Amino acid sequence: MPAVWIVAGVALILWLAYRWYGTFLVRRVFQVDDSLLTPAHAQRDDVDYVPSAAPVVFGHHFASIAGLGPLLGPAIAVVWGWLPALIWIVVGCIFIGAVHDTGCLVASVRNRARSIADVTADVMGHRARTLFLLFAIFALSLAMGVFVVNIASLFAPGAGAAEGGHVPQAVLPSVMLIVIAVAVGILHYRLRLPLAPLTAVAFVVSLIFVWLGVQSPVTAIAGVNLTPERWTFALMVYAFIASVLPVWLLLQPRDYVNSFQLYLGMALLFIGTLLGNPHFVAPAVNSSASGLQPLFPMLFITVACGAVSGFHSLVASGTTSKQIARESHVQPVAFGGMLTEGLLATLALVGVAAGMGSASEWANRYADWKSAGTHALANFVHGAGSIVAFSGVPVELAKVFVATVAIGFALTTLDSGTRLIRYTVQELGSAWRLPVLQRPLIATAIAVGFIGGFALMRSPDPVTGQLKPLGSILWQLFGTSNQLLAGLSLLVVSLYLRALGRATVYTVVPMVFMLVVTVSALLWSMWNFWNQGNWLLLGVAGVILSLALWLVVEASTVQRQRQSTPELLQLAGGE
Repeated sequence: MPAVWIVAGVALILWLAYRWYGTFLVRRVFQVDDSLLTPAHAQRDDVDYVPSAAPVVFGHHFASIAGLGPLLGPAIAVVWGWLPALIWIVVGCIFIGAVHDTGCLVASVRNRARSIADVTADVMGHRARTLFLLFAIFALSLAMGVFVVNIASLFAPGAGAAEGGHVPQAVLPSVMLIVIAVAVGILHYRLRLPLAPLTAVAFVVSLIFVWLGVQSPVTAIAGVNLTPERWTFALMVYAFIASVLPVWLLLQPRDYVNSFQLYLGMALLFIGTLLGNPHFVAPAVNSSASGLQPLFPMLFITVACGAVSGFHSLVASGTTSKQIARESHVQPVAFGGMLTEGLLATLALVGVAAGMGSASEWANRYADWKSAGTHALANFVHGAGSIVAFSGVPVELAKVFVATVAIGFALTTLDSGTRLIRYTVQELGSAWRLPVLQRPLIATAIAVGFIGGFALMRSPDPVTGQLKPLGSILWQLFGTSNQLLAGLSLLVVSLYLRALGRATVYTVVPMVFMLVVTVSALLWSMWNFWNQGNWLLLGVAGVILSLALWLVVEASTVQRQRQSTPELLQLAGGE
């Protein structure tokens, strides 16, 4: 089947969903109101609270939520064939992911840009808030650990971009994008230069450095070989510094500029699909891979962010809600951002399903479940780069550009994620009345420590007993905790809507589905860890399950005791 028809069809479906379903939700269910003052204005401090134009906020939000998730997830999930993954991406991002993101952003904006955990305290009590905070710290740290592992692997010396392996050519453009972003932040917010020309210059300069990166791959500094382990430590230092800087100096402008790279990448993927007219070489449905996990429930937690992501609730209520200038911007930023991520996930799926040279090459790359996870990012860079090359871009340059876009979004998600863990640790310090945890530098150090712990975690190989990186298992745990966080966030949004007397069916149905799927996946993983004698991973999975179930029980108990929540109604604008 020609891939172009799939891409065009999905784009049309997502546009219709935004136009009809998205408009219905924001107007009738969430009832946005531009006459209300948003926290970005009411609490403006030009550090975290900065009212910004909708395209700028969209760029920050989209860059923060996209990351590696919508690229890696489909690149692994295609092992079951392209059709199951495609169906889940489209259905999931419309009826679950976009609803989740919109609800979390509205709830935060209507409550002084407080986090979803704080809203949890209003609808479920302070003990539930503490449980949510603990779960969020755990899930976020695991997610950022996955991103650090993958960035470090791509940055390290090794097979070139043409083979889809390590891409040290992406180091220079990725580093320079940080420098460009800082310059844009200073020139726009401090020297008041207009945004449009700055955007154009920054975008062109960033592309020039992609070309220069192909000519000058960075494999060592001062004679020291840059191994994945060294890159891991360097990335943790970077995360610490980036997450304590004001959002206007690095986070927001880098997200904004980087979003244009992604727009170009998505456009080139579509143009390459149109001009090259590649056909799917992957089967529609596949069950021949060795060690293949069951389609249900593992597909749903493997696709991860391309359909729905709990991480988005923390971004929406942690940084995005502090930048929304008007409530009507919620629809393009949250609902539109999730649908755009669904389109990105579709393009990533096309890249690994139609971008391989032949069916035999695809079958070789996806011969077994373990290698599908271990080499997912390399497979994406290889396949997507091949499709971009159909647009006329040289193959090597195309693959370095694809890798740079992927790394750029992984880095910006690492920035946002570390900052969000810091916020969450500080909230936990407030809940436990521990002032030391509320200090930004200490909270950030704790955040980086958790991230590094997961990134450097090793487990014994079930055959040899040697300690090895977690690889695909880490992604599996990330997907489970991330999707479980989405189910729990939908639970909070549902209780919020119920307190306001609004319809909850649009959030309750997806909530129940996500909780059933993720708990099933977690139990399946724990059974495998038990059989393998992998007590470390069994313990990690047990912590995730215990926190989640405890929070659900807490919600059930509190709701039986409460008939109304007047304090929440007051915060929501007196409704």
